Amino acid sequence: MRILLVSLFLLFSTFIYSQYPVLKFNDNSKFKIVQFTDVHYQKENPASAVALELIEEVLRVEKPDLVVFTGDIIFSKPAKEGLDDVFNIVEQNEVPWAYVFGNHDDEYDMSRQEIMDFVQQKTYTLARPGDKYLKGVGNYVLEVKSANGEENKSVLYFFDSGAYAPIKGVGTYDWLGTDQVEWYARQSAAYTKDNNGHPLPALAFFHIPLAEYSVMKSENYDKLIGSRDEKECHGRLNTGMFAAMRQAGDVMGTFVGHDHNNDYIGNYYDIYLAYGRFSGGNTVYNDLGKNGCRVIELTENKREFSTYIRLLGGEKLYPVEYPKTLSVKK
Repeated sequence: MRILLVSLFLLFSTFIYSQYPVLKFNDNSKFKIVQFTDVHYQKENPASAVALELIEEVLRVEKPDLVVFTGDIIFSKPAKEGLDDVFNIVEQNEVPWAYVFGNHDDEYDMSRQEIMDFVQQKTYTLARPGDKYLKGVGNYVLEVKSANGEENKSVLYFFDSGAYAPIKGVGTYDWLGTDQVEWYARQSAAYTKDNNGHPLPALAFFHIPLAEYSVMKSENYDKLIGSRDEKECHGRLNTGMFAAMRQAGDVMGTFVGHDHNNDYIGNYYDIYLAYGRFSGGNTVYNDLGKNGCRVIELTENKREFSTYIRLLGGEKLYPVEYPKTLSVKK
């Protein structure tokens, strides 16, 4: 009986995970990601219409292989209806999508776990609750396969960067936990081992920036590309995620939101630290003007990516290539 139960469990688990859309490079060896962040959607507020307009326009024109929402999607009750208005546009376009939490998403009438449970009912979602013993909800990895679907060619890491500082008197916002850092290091090492000791090209997505963003800005202000109009609102304790990524050697770039007046990208010790573009309407502060998104494109079998900001209406800003554009002479 026990063997039968175990077999049924494994079969059920395989069935569940087989329902996730498979990500792979296209026949031109490209894989395109669109990052929307800080939509701050309010269902009854006409100002949110431009957020939905942006998502519809970008999906139609850019035709991404994956959409990533990096937090703060809703900004009012009812949470479920607001999430539906945003996520169902992607669902209707049959595009796979991922999601990580911001600091505001669970401030209304749904908890993080309730939102994740709701999100997982969607057909094209790739968001996962992750290890229940890790800090946060939604720490997971997505693999991008070769064009023939047989090999892992790239890895995408997703982290719940939390909300507010868990220690009184230590700043305002949260930081990634040491357990999340250790979990990432284990995942990265396993992928490297499976790839004959060579790190797979990787990207990472979360909401609250790392402390290294402000360090990079202070050291390389004139070399940043994009708007840098707001002080970085990261957690005050540095638990070492950047160091772990640099030592592992797989992550080429990190992509965050949170600070609405920043959409810059810079090079910090050969990892590009980037913001998305504020994607919402005038439901909260935004001094950059038109809302937009970040477009990222990977190339199969190469440790490189290209990226730019795309505004509502089609204007493209700040084209950057990794590692060429911001390379540092050694």
